[in-house]
Parts: sequence; structure tokens; C-alpha cells
Amino acid sequence: MRRYLGGVIAAALVAGAFATTTTTAAVAAQAAAGITAPVLSPTPYMGWNTYYGLGGDFTADTIKSVADSLVSRGLAKAGYDVVWLDGGWQADQSRSAAGDLVANPAKFPDGLKPVVDYIHGKGLKAGIYTDAGPYIPGKCGLGSGGYYQRDADQFAAWGFDAVKVDYLCGIAANLDPKTVFTEFAQALRNNASHRPMIFNLCNPVTSPDWGNYPESQQSINSWTYAPGIAQSWRTYTDVGFQGDIKFKDVLRNYDANARHPEVVKPGAFSDPDYLAPELGMSDEEFRSQLTLWAVAAAPLVVGSDVRKLSATTVSMLTDPDVLAINQDKAAVQAVRVGAAGTTETWVKRLADGSRAVVLLNRGDSAKTLTTTAKAVGLSGARFTLKNAWTNKVTESAGTISAAVPAHGTALFRVSPSVGLPGVSHVTAGIPQVTKVGTDAQPEGAAPVVAGGDELTVQVNVRNDGLLPVLKPAVTVAGGTGWTVKSLSEAPVLIAGGKQSNFLFTVKLPANAAPGTASLTASTSYDALGYGVQRLATVLSPVVVAPVPPKGTVPLSHHQWITATSGWMSPAVDESVGGGNPIKLTGTTYPTGIGVASPSLVRYYLGKACTRLSGTVGIDDVVGNVGPDGGTSTFQVVGDGKVLFDSGTVDRFTPKPFDVDLTNVRVLDLVVGDAGDGGYNDRADWAAPTATC
Repeated sequence: MRRYLGGVIAAALVAGAFATTTTTAAVAAQAAAGITAPVLSPTPYMGWNTYYGLGGDFTADTIKSVADSLVSRGLAKAGYDVVWLDGGWQADQSRSAAGDLVANPAKFPDGLKPVVDYIHGKGLKAGIYTDAGPYIPGKCGLGSGGYYQRDADQFAAWGFDAVKVDYLCGIAANLDPKTVFTEFAQALRNNASHRPMIFNLCNPVTSPDWGNYPESQQSINSWTYAPGIAQSWRTYTDVGFQGDIKFKDVLRNYDANARHPEVVKPGAFSDPDYLAPELGMSDEEFRSQLTLWAVAAAPLVVGSDVRKLSATTVSMLTDPDVLAINQDKAAVQAVRVGAAGTTETWVKRLADGSRAVVLLNRGDSAKTLTTTAKAVGLSGARFTLKNAWTNKVTESAGTISAAVPAHGTALFRVSPSVGLPGVSHVTAGIPQVTKVGTDAQPEGAAPVVAGGDELTVQVNVRNDGLLPVLKPAVTVAGGTGWTVKSLSEAPVLIAGGKQSNFLFTVKLPANAAPGTASLTASTSYDALGYGVQRLATVLSPVVVAPVPPKGTVPLSHHQWITATSGWMSPAVDESVGGGNPIKLTGTTYPTGIGVASPSLVRYYLGKACTRLSGTVGIDDVVGNVGPDGGTSTFQVVGDGKVLFDSGTVDRFTPKPFDVDLTNVRVLDLVVGDAGDGGYNDRADWAAPTATC
């Protein structure tokens, strides 16, 4: 999915060859036909929506309370000024006998107009939701099919400033999205009140996530017509579920959103869906989502209940440097520089000629990431780097680097330097575990250790500036009772463009408690003319493992280190989703692990086990859901080496496995989607039995 940007598009955007209004032939044809959408929001609009945080559980008082909170917490001042009612505002009988939409009388006893007036009285805008298809009970909650002009006139009369138009009823009725969305756009523009209203075109249909639909009906096709009729258009399926947003799905939506940066322009923006702080992601993961949405020139609409957000989250949402990048008047969407992978560089050209540069770490361990000013389209000998999140300003001779946490990002505003030399850009070390005892550790995952282990740890410090830095010093700390010993002598200086390595041993106490711990490195140095500089510590996670299994045991009953499932959570002795025993082609297994692809379940064996046997397959419960999908791949991986590979497994062909685990420290059970997406995958590790 991530290998969609061709070299021509990427190079042109990075170099600034694209102005702000590159369009496709389809969009140009729409413009010639006189149906070009007006520029109602030259930069991405911002606001809040009920969907992820509240679902359909909101009332007039709820909406007023949220409006109050947007103002009192400084979010409105920062730009989050659209209060958007998603599905749930309508009455159970959503349309009157006369054909007018009706608000739920229990939730809005005085109707919607007083609520809209209250929102406007706070200096905010109001948004509302409908669907492009006809209302179909049991298929969707609300539909405007057959009533486009009547509903557009009603929304305008109520005073709404923005309309989100979904496609759930549309897909249920097998409509053509381009046709119906274009008709709706015309109705909004021609409303009887002549009221400007932002049109958020929301087609979330994707394959294989939703089923087997032709591309013309999917969100991935919206870019061919939406920029000419709407202010924003959804580019993929929902970013998660109500109250449950996962970072992997944030990345999925970002990747899909990045496919067609050439059609984004002032007033017309790709929409990867809502921001979702405190709904399942860590603070670091949400900071990454906000960073990526900012450089994507995406609408910033908060899906969480803003009344409950922490001060830390509000501070992120209102960060002026990050928002300035999102609201840059050039309205250019970021593109990837270089190959797709676990670590990536993304760049957004800004109106003043500078670049917003993102160093993205998709992986599960902290890494130092690097690009160059030349790679992001800048020329010169000196460059100013402003870290948008920390506000630290440094100078580089051309290298842009940062120590980036797992699932994290670094965001810099980069421009040519002028005047006297600034503080050299120094990237401080991430404490990397290179060995556990005598076992070399692979990169890309948090090292797994146990009580009594001795770790070899390396910290690299690089100076990307022109001037040397003096008296560099590094200290390392671990968990409670961990003993740290330095193995190297600090140099007198680190010259510009050079790096120094610092080595340590870290010894865990024998009784180290299982769980997640962290190694931290603190770095200081003397910058000529600027005094002593101290760099913020980047945490390097370490997993302290539980004791390994003993005897011949069901592995599913042993404590895992980590376990993921494509949707919901891994189930012990049940198929994923719960409520059903593990069953393959009619045979029920009393023990096992049920997951959906993609999945990884990790165990610590500590070289104590010799054998693992069992059966893999697609659970029979798939037959209760549908005929599509239902294929997976299964791998047993020991210390990074594949010990068993099932190939593609469908619902009719379970496969047994029996592998040698001699000298394996860390065991991974990995499930893939067999290339058809995760639709309808319910994968089982049936009766996985370990001999230890």
C-alpha cells in the first residue's frame, strides 16, 4: 500500500515544481462545466465531531457543553471552530410526513436551530451529518436520497456551516458515488438561503475491508472527482472504531491519503479521517498522528470528547508551530522522499520556500533517522532546523537527523541559514541493546531480557553542525536495581559531521520484575558561544520477560509478552471475538489462540524449550459471517528465524506443525492476511503445545 508515489510526482512536489492548484483532467473538466467547488476554507478547516468519542449519545446540552469547552480550553482560539453533529441527531422517524428532516425530540426538544444559534454565539461554526443514499432501515441511520435540495435548504435554514455526507445508504442502495455526491454538491451550492456550507464528502467504502466492491464505488476513487465539488473528501475507511483507535490503522489511513497529493489545493483537501487522542493510542502515537495530519494538509477534526482530554493532549492539539505547518497557505500535501519502509522521510513544501520535514518511525524500537536538505529540495551550505514540537532551533551543514521513539515522529521546519552560526544540530544517543549475554540482538523490536541478564548497550552521538561541540558526556540509566558500567572514555570533542560511540554494560538483578522497562540516555555538551546544552532523553523500551514455560503445556495458557490482532484482541481458547470455541473443519480444540490478521503473539522461552506442535487454520465461525476472505498465512519464528511457514491457509485446509525450539529465546507466532486484506480472517493456533 505504501509504494504508490512515483519518482516523477515526488520529485516535482519536493522541488516545488507544483504550484498549489495541480488538478487531474477529470477535475479540470468539472471546472470547465461550471461546477467547481467554492473556496470556503483556503487552509484545512478544524473542529470537533461527535462520532468517535460520543457515538450517537449526545443531546443539545452535550453539544453546548462541548462548545463551551472548545472555547474555555483554548481549542477554539487555536482554530478548532467547527462543532460537528455526526449520526444520531435525527429522530427515529427521521423524516416528517411532509418530507422534512426531523431532529430527535428527546435529544433536541427545541429542535436544532437554538443549538446552532448557541454555537454561533460562541464564535464557532456548526456542522451536521447526512447520507447520500436513501434511508434504508437496518442498513444506515439516515439518508437524503431523493431529498437533496430539500435537505440542503433545511440545513441552511437551520444555520449550519458544514455538512458531512456519508455513503452507507449509498452503498446499500448500490449507487454511483460520483453521481450522487455531485448532485448533493450542487444542492448545497444552490441552497435557498444562499448560505456557504463546507461539503465533507465521506465515502468510507474500501476493499477488502468492506467486501468486494468495484473501484468506482470505493473511497480510493474519490480523488478523481471530489476536488471539483467538495472542500474535503475521505480517502479511506474509518480510522478505527468508536472508542478504539489503533496506531496501525492511523498509518493505514495516512498511507491511503497520500496517494494523490497532486489534487490538493487551497480550499480542497484530502481527509484521512479524525484525530483520535486518548482513544487507544499512547501520547507518542497521537503526537505522530497529529504530525502526519499536519503535513498532509488534512482537516484537523478531533473525534474524542474534548471535555475529558488531558492538559498534555490539549497542549499538543494547540501547538502553534505544528498548526502553522498544517495551516500553511500554500496548501501543499506532503510526499515521501525515498523508499517506503519501517522508517521514512516525508516533506511538505511551505509557502515561504522552507520545508516541513517528518522523520517517521513505524517500528517498535527507537531509532536515529536521517535525511538531507538536498533530499527535501533545499540547497545551500547551512540550514536552520526548528523542531516544531520542542521549539529548539539548531543549525546543520545539511544533515537532518533525530532520535525518534518507537511509533514516533520528529517534525522540523527547515530553511537556509543566515547570519552568525547557530547551535550545532546534535542528535543524542538512543541506548541500543546490541547483546543480551552473548546473543546479538536484532534491530526493530524491543529487546527481551530476564532477571540476571547482562546487556551490552551502545549510545551514538552525532554532530551535524559545522562547528565542533566540546566535552560530550553520556549517562545511561535502567530500571530499579539495574547496574550500569561505562566501557568507553569520552572524547574531548565531536567535530562537525562526526559521531562518537559510548559503550556500557547493564546488569539486571536476578529478581527483576516482569513487565516493560526503559533504558534512558542523557547527553550534554558545550556549544561554542552558547554554553552547555542538554538534550532530551529518548526512552528505549526493554521487555523484562516472565519465567519460561515448564513441562509439556498448552502455550496459550502461558503468559505472553505481547499479543496483537488485526481487530479486537487475541482470544485464549476461543476464536477471535469470543463466544465460540476454537474449531477447524468440524474439530473442536480445547486450547489455542484466536486472532484476526495481521497478528503477532510473542513468548519468552529463554532457551528452555525443545518443541512446539499444533495445528493452524481458519476457524469454522467464518461460515457464519460470509463467503469472502478467510485466508491467512502462519509462521513460527524463533529469534528472528522462520521455523515454520504454512503458506496460504484457507477455511478448508488446516495444517499441522511441529518445530524444534532448541536454543530459542524469543518465540513469535505470526499471522498474515495472505494478500487479500484482513476481511473475514479468523485465524487459529489450535492446541499449541510446548515441551520445555
